[in-house]
Amino acid sequence: MAAVSDPHAHWLEAIAAGDEAMMRRVYDAYADAVYAFALRRLAQPADAADVLHEVMLEVWRKAGSYQGRSRVRTWLLGIAHHKVLDRLRLQTRRREREDENADPCEQLAATAGPQAAMAGASDARWVRHCLEKLSTTHRQVMHLVFFQELSYPEIADILQCPVGTVKTRMLHARRRMQHCLETVGVADALTE
Repeated sequence: MAAVSDPHAHWLEAIAAGDEAMMRRVYDAYADAVYAFALRRLAQPADAADVLHEVMLEVWRKAGSYQGRSRVRTWLLGIAHHKVLDRLRLQTRRREREDENADPCEQLAATAGPQAAMAGASDARWVRHCLEKLSTTHRQVMHLVFFQELSYPEIADILQCPVGTVKTRMLHARRRMQHCLETVGVADALTE
């Protein structure tokens, strides 16, 4: 990928050389965008603030790794995306540990009735199973679209690929999910 022209690229070079004043400049220029990006995905201001600080610490430590293949803003949001995913994974692991003691069928039965609870629990397991069967790139795009609620252009910026590539990956991911769900007999239940 060719280098992208960005008037702020030299800021990262200065930070890599240890320029603290330039780090403050980057923080002032991009903190709001990084915070908003994280907040949109995490919904908790404290979590978004933590991600912002983790991103800026990463910039301070690894500014020299910026290669100019994207705009500085895109590079920062890419770092933020990975920090958000790390935080979401950690939250998921915590919830799973908490839920290990709870009986999911009892919880579903209490809210939806026993038959709906059994069907819902079974369907959710098959959806997870089919997601795991997808390739890494297809699973990643599905995650960014459905769980992170990102637009195709945003995903293209983060993954550093054309929007058309994101759309194609999503098309193939949906087809594979549909095929997998039909194979296990869940697709009809999910489309009703």
